[in-house]
Amino acid sequence: MRTLGIDLASDPRKTACCVLEWTVKGAEVHELVLGAQDEQLMEAHAASDVTGIDCPFGWPTGFLAFLCAVSRPTGEPIPQWSHEHRDALRFRVTDFRLRQEIGRWPLSVSSDLIAVVALRCQGLLTRMGVTDRSGDGRVYEVYPAAALVRWGLASGGYKGPAGERRRKALIGKLLARASWLRVDRATQEWLVASDDALDALIASLNARAAKRGLTLKPKAHERRHAIREGWIALPVQGSLERLVGARR
Repeated sequence: MRTLGIDLASDPRKTACCVLEWTVKGAEVHELVLGAQDEQLMEAHAASDVTGIDCPFGWPTGFLAFLCAVSRPTGEPIPQWSHEHRDALRFRVTDFRLRQEIGRWPLSVSSDLIAVVALRCQGLLTRMGVTDRSGDGRVYEVYPAAALVRWGLASGGYKGPAGERRRKALIGKLLARASWLRVDRATQEWLVASDDALDALIASLNARAAKRGLTLKPKAHERRHAIREGWIALPVQGSLERLVGARR
């Protein structure tokens, strides 16, 4: 099996992708690219069994309804402003579920800069043939920082130039926990130097967890929204050690 992890950015120069090649005994980095253009991402996707993309796949249903209401005024009253109303416009059903699970909000696709990345993502999802954004068995929405939390690894302070020391420690702990993951010295140095490359590696591991059924699925009442809004494939606890070996 080959898994592709994409750390998507609005600027291709900040976009990274990582292909892991898996056997029953372990995995190794087959390809790691920084500065990936859409064509490179599509080629890597075509050559992989499953793809995990670090980017929201859609917008909150309530936000889309709000835009329609204010762009074509009908005289219908707008709900009174409140924290609940605000959050319903800012966050998707999967975001609420993620907060319940790990105690933090992801970036809001309707009110943060991640929205610009999501615009690029829509073109990729269309080309990949994705119609079910809740995870169609081939393409999943992933969130590397949340995956690290579920795997008991440090998930804060590793971004940017100031986070280089924490990235080095994080990679050391990941390789100690996942002794089956083979990463050569040059690639390790690359992962320390670039948080984009590191997130792409985590996204690829997360894609493997999703393919193996080791991520949370939407509940019955959440699925209708997840198909349209997207669904974060949050790994279940203890799943890192279950990414290799026979499936149970």
